[in-house]
Amino acid sequence: MQPLKDVIRLFKKGTIYSETTTIIFRIAPVISFSSVLMACLVIPFGSFKGIVSFDGDFIFFAYILALGKFFSIIAAMDTGSSFEGMGASREALYSMLAEPAFFILIGSFALFTGNTSFYKIFSSLHLGSSITYTLGGLASFVLIMISMIENSRMPVDDPKTHLELTMIHEVMILDNSGFDLGLILSTGYLKFAMYGAIIADFFIGGLSLAWALPLFLVIQTLFAIIVGLIESFMARFRMSHNPQFILALSSVSFLIFLGVLLVLEKFV
Repeated sequence: MQPLKDVIRLFKKGTIYSETTTIIFRIAPVISFSSVLMACLVIPFGSFKGIVSFDGDFIFFAYILALGKFFSIIAAMDTGSSFEGMGASREALYSMLAEPAFFILIGSFALFTGNTSFYKIFSSLHLGSSITYTLGGLASFVLIMISMIENSRMPVDDPKTHLELTMIHEVMILDNSGFDLGLILSTGYLKFAMYGAIIADFFIGGLSLAWALPLFLVIQTLFAIIVGLIESFMARFRMSHNPQFILALSSVSFLIFLGVLLVLEKFV
């Protein structure tokens, strides 16, 4: 529980702003947190719709997150620090490379179910055969890796490193302090829970609340354990290998797309 205690401690502190920064640096943490919160409202829970639900809402989901990421990047550049600009450049590159994997993944399941909203995709998704369970497992793997990339965690980044040259996200927030830093850390934790909820929806979409709620908690717990194991036992990749790894996720997503075509018998 130490990370949560750290956030509470930061919320009680004041914030210091550099004289070189502008209003962008001050509003970026709030916009980033709000974008993730808004994205969470799109995610359904079992047979219940998300608070915000409409056809094509997965596109809204991706780009509301991109809006928050955009403000985080320009806030880092707003400080005028070459180190933070370097971290912002890496963050933008990795996010851009991870985006195709997400769209191919969700687009594949949209094709599989014939729907374009999260709620309709998950509620009509029936993992009734070995190949569809395989697709669900591969989708879970891709989403776990995307969550690690989006939160700049192992094996893409090491949040505990103290060398600016090898940092990604951590070097972007070197000038943040107090309440703003607590908000940034809370955004990362909320984003992890958000991806865990999407993974859970692959398996609880058609279940009643009595079954969906305990299964949701079990899947979120397994997700947390898997993240912990990855960070504990995987070494950080060399910086030059990160783009190759992230692009490989798009290949796995494309494999899911081919699996969907196989299930739908779309091959001629």
